[in-house]
Amino acid sequence: MRHSRFHGRIESGGHACSWPGCEEAGEFRAPGARTSSFDGPGDYRWFCLDHVREFNSGYDYFEGMNADEIFRAQSPLHGWETQTRAFRPDAGVDDAPRWADFADPLEAISGRARAHVRQRHADRKPENARFTPDERRALGVLGLDGDIDRKTLRLRYTRLLRQYHPDHNGGDHGHTTRLQAVVEAYQVLKKAHAFA
Repeated sequence: MRHSRFHGRIESGGHACSWPGCEEAGEFRAPGARTSSFDGPGDYRWFCLDHVREFNSGYDYFEGMNADEIFRAQSPLHGWETQTRAFRPDAGVDDAPRWADFADPLEAISGRARAHVRQRHADRKPENARFTPDERRALGVLGLDGDIDRKTLRLRYTRLLRQYHPDHNGGDHGHTTRLQAVVEAYQVLKKAHAFA
């Protein structure tokens, strides 16, 4: 892809202008009807320079909002009251996946579906009944069942730390996300009432 002096122009040669009756190349991206969600990263419309300018001149960000929603969206603090999804402790849990972590959107969707199936199977086991749903999710992250004691938990945590920590992997930071998930799961489980 080559970018030119017009900001946002992508000369990929593969898109036609989406404007009815226009036969020019679509070199500028505009928001599509479907936004990023669990079902995928969303879609775009492609326009030529003249039609993207026309589209932008008629685009209304506040369309469909009531007066209170418009006022809230215009506040300088809008968007800062919550953590960005990628940095929340529960990122990717029962929410849209972190699309940037996957080369193919279908991998993200199937990974989330597999995690739900594993969680349902774990919730049905009688030995897991002594743990809360959050604690059962943490057990799944560590690859443990509910019939463990505190010593087994600590041994598993230590083994996973050694497996994923860059100091034990020759400086490889490729497992940072997994390491963070392991540490967060251990923090949840070490406070579990099941071990009291």
